[in-house]
Parts: sequence; structure tokens; C-alpha cells
Amino acid sequence: MLAIYRKYRPKLLGDLLGQEDIVAVLKNAAKKNKLAHAYLFSGPRGTGKTTAARLIAKIANCITRAEKPAFHSTGEPCNKCARCQAIDQGRALDVIEIDAASNRGIDEIRDLQESVRLSPTSFPYKVFIIDEAHMLTGPAFNALLKTLEEPPAHAIFILATTEYEKIPATISSRSQKYRFRKLAINDIINKLKKIVAAEKLKIDGDALELIAAAAEGSLRDAESLLDQITSLEEGVTVEAVEKIIGKTGALLTGQLAGLILTSDLPKTLDTLAKINDQGYNLVDLTKELIHYFRRAISLKSDPELENVFKRELTTKELEQLKKHSELIDLHKHVPLLRSLIRAYSEMRYSPFAIVPLEIALIENLVKK
Repeated sequence: MLAIYRKYRPKLLGDLLGQEDIVAVLKNAAKKNKLAHAYLFSGPRGTGKTTAARLIAKIANCITRAEKPAFHSTGEPCNKCARCQAIDQGRALDVIEIDAASNRGIDEIRDLQESVRLSPTSFPYKVFIIDEAHMLTGPAFNALLKTLEEPPAHAIFILATTEYEKIPATISSRSQKYRFRKLAINDIINKLKKIVAAEKLKIDGDALELIAAAAEGSLRDAESLLDQITSLEEGVTVEAVEKIIGKTGALLTGQLAGLILTSDLPKTLDTLAKINDQGYNLVDLTKELIHYFRRAISLKSDPELENVFKRELTTKELEQLKKHSELIDLHKHVPLLRSLIRAYSEMRYSPFAIVPLEIALIENLVKK
């Protein structure tokens, strides 16, 4: 049985979520037969880099595109010809995927150089997809550079990385660079809703929102989490999701933040104790509180940031944040944020995770 993230992997460039600018450029290049010999895709995990690389492999080799000018003008692969299907099924000999995390040395790149010299076996183009490219060693990068300087006409290289700054300038300067961005939470929620409907799953809307928030802008992480949770529960609720991922939802984080903002120390500590008793990860809770107060303080300082936070938060979460930002006192809550950051650092290495958080709250909420 296919995992959800593989089953619903985009089959067209137009299906890539949240990367509209990149899609427009790549489709235009495909229409004009101007695909580059080398690409560098960078950005957070699960945002479509490897998927886009496979789509380029299909576009470059699609039989329908080659034979039908009308279809060629769409800038998309047909997904029906033998070559497209071979790439989809992972059995295309001329599409070589290399995981640089485990094949990072000079020997592996020399093997790649030998393969590059050979003509494709059955496709017009040989496509080399190097995932986690930043993991390559210095000598491996130097060897790859020689290949990128004088690539054969039949070769396309696509490097994907989550750490662009580790790619040598000599490599990036010889590639077309595309920066993939984190997906907006509403885009992830809408995609999950389509999957839930197609799979006939029973899951609460609030639970879907928590899954999307936990994914932190990664569609693949959200789909994997949905797969995990729906296999364990029948009729998934937000409480079930919280327990499985060990993470508090936005509702609970907002509730605790509201108590802190009203300086209600007894209720704040009581709520924190209950959260701890229920087995939630307090380190993650503190991280969520830091993000929450960071947004609230920023929104208080610059209301225009609401447009930025719309990408990260649901409508309900944004409304709650706006109400809480009105309670922000910069002289009081900026030091609180600093205390939470310090507590988070201490909690990660403490056998008593709750203690640094309690101290931070007491120091900032007790009446002086």
C-alpha cells in the first residue's frame, strides 16, 4: 500500500503548491525548449524540490510532448506515455537519483562522471537528481564542477538541498537557482481536506489544522503525519492528534498565552501543571509559546505583519492572535519573551523540564 505522500505526489508542475513563481518559469522554459543543463533547488524540507526535479525529468523525455506540438505548448508532461510512467514508477534507467547524504564521496561522483559520458539507454536525456547535495565532500564538489563546466548535450543535473549556504559558489553559479518556500498553512489544510475526502477518512477540521501546523510548512510532513494518525484512530479528533504527536494545539497554546497576558499566575501555573500531567512535551510547548509571543509582540509593533501571518496561521488563530496583541505591553512582555527563550534552552538539557518554564513565568508574572 502506497504512503499518502507518494500516492498524492503532484503529477504536473501546476499541481506544486505554494511555488507559483517557480512553476511559471519552468513551464515557460518547457514550452520554449529552454530547459537548463543544471538546476539548484533549495528550500525547507517537504516543499516540492525532488518532485519538481522528477517533473523536469518527465518533461525533458515525454514522448507526447515530442510528437504533439499542441500538447507541447502546455509545458507539462503527459503522465501517460511509456517514459513518463517509467519515471513515475522509479524504473527509468536514464533518471538517476543519488542521495548525497549516503553517497557523498569522490568515488561516487567519479562513477557519476562515467555514467554522464555514456549516452542514454532509451530516453533523449539522462537526468541526474542529487538530493541533499550540501552533504557532498569538498573533493566530490570539485569533481562535480568539472562535469558541470562541460556537460554533454544529453545530460541534465538537478541538485536539491535544504542548506543552500553550504553549496560552493562555483557550483551554484553554473546552475539555475530556485528557492522553494514553506507552504502557507491554509494551502496545506486544503490539500489535506482533498486527501481526506478521496480516502473517505473521518477527521475533525481542528485536527487537520493541528496536523498542518505541526508540519511547519512541509506538505510531505503533513501527509506523513496524516497517514500515521489515520492508521491508528477511527474518527480522529484534535485530542487524539495532540496525544500522538505530543504537541499542544494552537487552541491550548493560545489559552495559556491568554492567562499569561492577563498576569493570572495561579491559573497559569495550574494550567501548566495539567498540561504536564497529560503527558504533553513541555519543551515543544515552550517553543510554541515563544513563537506565539514573538508574533503577538511583532503584530503590536507593526500591524501590517498581519499579511505575513496569514500564511502561517488559520483564520481562527489569527483572530485570537490579534486580540492578544492588543494586550501586549512591550516593556513587560519583551523581557518575558527573553525569559522563555532562556527557559527553552535550559529545558532541553534538564531532567526537570517544567522547572525552568515555571521559574520564567513566576519571575515575570509575580507582582513586584
